[in-house]
Amino acid sequence: MPAANIHTRRPLQIAAAAALTAAAGIALAGPNSGLSPASASTPSLSQLGSELNAEQAQLNANQATQEHLSSSLSGLQTQIASLTGQISIVQSREAVVQHNLQYDQIKLWRAQTGLQQERARAAMLRQHLAEARHILSAQLVSRYEQPQPDLVSVVLDAHGFAQLLEQLNYLGRAESEQQSIITVTRAAKAEAQAATVRLDHLTNTDRQLTEATGLQARALQGMNQLLQSRQATLGDARAAQQAALGAAQSRGTQLRAAIANVQAQQAAAQRAAAEAAAAAAARARAAAAAQAAQAAQADQAGQSAQPGQPAQVAPSAPAVGSGGWAIPAPIVMCESGGQNLPPNSAGASGYYQILASTWRLFGGSGPAAYLASKSEQDAVASRIWNGGAGASDWVCAGLVGIS
Repeated sequence: MPAANIHTRRPLQIAAAAALTAAAGIALAGPNSGLSPASASTPSLSQLGSELNAEQAQLNANQATQEHLSSSLSGLQTQIASLTGQISIVQSREAVVQHNLQYDQIKLWRAQTGLQQERARAAMLRQHLAEARHILSAQLVSRYEQPQPDLVSVVLDAHGFAQLLEQLNYLGRAESEQQSIITVTRAAKAEAQAATVRLDHLTNTDRQLTEATGLQARALQGMNQLLQSRQATLGDARAAQQAALGAAQSRGTQLRAAIANVQAQQAAAQRAAAEAAAAAAARARAAAAAQAAQAAQADQAGQSAQPGQPAQVAPSAPAVGSGGWAIPAPIVMCESGGQNLPPNSAGASGYYQILASTWRLFGGSGPAAYLASKSEQDAVASRIWNGGAGASDWVCAGLVGIS
């Protein structure tokens, strides 16, 4: 190739490369450039990622709180079930005590009825005893005042056999009645003593039944108070934990809504970055095309000035390395915004958003790309890019129109 032609074409190539470099610089400027559609107050992807991580951490803590409250409620429900069983046992015992109490009340009523009957019988016996004592006393006084005649006097005083028999029968009946009165008096006294003993026994039984009934009533009252107290305590605890769980669930709903909002902002920011990168790439291509057209016109002018020399083809602008990146800058701006980002939900990280498996496959050190230096990330990204053969490994390559 003649030396003159080489010197004629090189300034045009340098101008085209400068145009591409300027376009790449516009893409590198990203959201901070005056040409970016996003406003200066719009949070960056890294800020949105930090906010999303903070909201996610709060949501995880909220979910842990909900799990703790649910576990506590489960334990409280177990205690309530156990208390319900205890209440059932106490209620069954209470039913037995109530039955025994009713039986004792019936016995008490019977004892009181028998006591009234014995009191009435004792009063009647006292009356009979008083009458018998009065009759016996009158007979003793009469016998003292008129001594009983002997058999000889009766025989001598009798006027005939019939009168003698009548007087003898009278004396026999009088003696018999006197013995009967004495027997009745003794029996009445014995019955009165027996009635007194029975009255004492019934009185003691009545007092014992009354005391036993009082003890059972106090025991039932204590059990009922204890059960009511435990039920109230467990009910208050369950209500408090249910309120706390409801508040935690409400807070969880708010956090999920906030996370969804941040994710929507992230998606919008990514779309804006992709659109900005695509616009920058389009402007770079337009500028390169304009420069190439100008170079072609100049070349044609040079050829017309030196006829007979073969036409020279200008080499294309470099596809990689613009702005200090190992792959085209618009792809980097679309993927990470030029930030060394931590792993996203898919596991991609670093300046070039490389998956951990791809990072290790192409010789990266460490578990993930964002933990390595930029120079190592540049080297691994260059091997993945492989002169453009690996462009399909970046989704943003298709978004910004680079393949």
